[in-house]
Amino acid sequence: MSDDLHNPSGDFAVATSSITSETAVSRPLKIMLVAGEASGDQLGGRLMAALKRQHADIKFIGVGGPRMIGEGMQSLFSMNEMSVMGLAEIIPHIPRLLRRIRETANLALAERPDVVVTIDAPDFSFRVGKKLATAGIPLVHYVAPSVWAWRPGRARKIAKFLDHLLALLPFEPPYFEREGLATTFIGHSAVEERHGGDAGRFRAQHGLTADQKVIAILPGSRHSEVSRLLPVFRDVVVRLANDDPDACFVMPTVSKVEDTVRQVTSEWPVKTVVVATDQERRDAFSCAHAALAASGTVSLELGIVGVPHVIGYRVSATSAWLARKLLKVDTVTIINLVLGRKLVPEYLQEDCTADKLYHAMKKLNDLGERRDEQLAGFDEATTLLGFGQTPPSDKAASVVLEIAQQGKQQRPK
Repeated sequence: MSDDLHNPSGDFAVATSSITSETAVSRPLKIMLVAGEASGDQLGGRLMAALKRQHADIKFIGVGGPRMIGEGMQSLFSMNEMSVMGLAEIIPHIPRLLRRIRETANLALAERPDVVVTIDAPDFSFRVGKKLATAGIPLVHYVAPSVWAWRPGRARKIAKFLDHLLALLPFEPPYFEREGLATTFIGHSAVEERHGGDAGRFRAQHGLTADQKVIAILPGSRHSEVSRLLPVFRDVVVRLANDDPDACFVMPTVSKVEDTVRQVTSEWPVKTVVVATDQERRDAFSCAHAALAASGTVSLELGIVGVPHVIGYRVSATSAWLARKLLKVDTVTIINLVLGRKLVPEYLQEDCTADKLYHAMKKLNDLGERRDEQLAGFDEATTLLGFGQTPPSDKAASVVLEIAQQGKQQRPK
C-alpha cells in the first residue's frame, strides 16, 4: 500500500459541490462497493446517494441489495446469498461463499475500480480484501470490526491489506490507528433518520385512535434470527395483548424475510400488522410506545426516535458457546456500549424467555422511571454517535472520494 493511500490528506470536511474542473477527467470515477446483508445495503445505499451529491460522474459496480440497486448498482449476484450468521449456520454454505468471494475479487481485478469499498460482513469482505491486497487498488472498509469486543488481533491483520477504515462508534479509531491503519469516525448511519416518520399517517392507515398503544416487534433481518425469535416473541405478544386488548402490534421487517414473517404471524392469535417498506417502518417507529427487538442496529434506531425497548436474542448453541469464550464485553447493545452502562435491558440465549421479556416490556409499557431513564439516555447516546452533525454518509463519501481521486491519478486515464 502506498503511504498516500493509507493516510489521505485533509480532515475530510464534507464536499458540498461538484468537483472542480482541475480534478475532472475524461472518464467517470469507478467505485466498487460490496455489501453482504440488509444493514450493509442500507449503508451502501446512503453512501452511494452521498457520493452522487458530491461528484457528478460516478460508475458503480459490485454487490448490493435493493437500496444499492436503486441508487444505480448492477449487482454481480444476489446479496442475500451472503447473509448467513453464526458458525453452525455458515458451514453448509461455505462452498458457495468461497466461490462468491473469488468472483467478487475477480470483478475488481477485471474492472480496476478507483477504489473498492467493502461494507460490514467482515468474514466475506476481508477475504475479498486479502485477494486484492497486492492489486494496487485502494481498499476501504465501512464499519469497523468489533475488536474491542472479541478477537482484538484482527486490528493488526486487517491493517496489512486495508488502506482506510470508516468507524461508526466514537471509541473505535484508536484500536486500529495504533496498528497503522488510518481510521475515520463518521458517526452511526442511524442518526440520519431521526425525523422521517409520520405517526398520524400510520394511525390513519390502520384505523387506530390517538390513545391506542402501538408496540413494535422486531425479530431480526435474517432467517436464522426470525426462526429462533418469533416463537418466543409470539408468547410475549399474547401476554401483552391480554393486558391491553386495544394495543396494536406492528412488525417492521425486510424483504428477505418478509414472506416468512407474514406466514408465521398470520397464524398468531393476536393480529400483528407487518410492514416492509422503509417509510412504513419509520411511521411505525414514530408512534410506537415501546418495542421488543432482536439485537442489532435496530436498538439504536429505536433509541434515536425515542422508543423505549427491550432486547431479546438467541443464536445456535455452538455460536453461543464460542461467544462466551471470546467476548470481552458484557453487553451487545450499541447504546449500552456507547454509554458504558446497561441502559437497555437485554436477555440473551437461555435468558431470552417469554416470561422475562414480558415482565421487562410490562415495566416499559407503564409510564414511570424506567421509561424516563431510557429516554434521557437515548439523547446522550445519539449525541455521542453524531446526531445533529454532518450526516455520516456525507462524511463517508468525502473520505471515499478523496481516496478514489488519489487512486485515479495513479492509474492511466
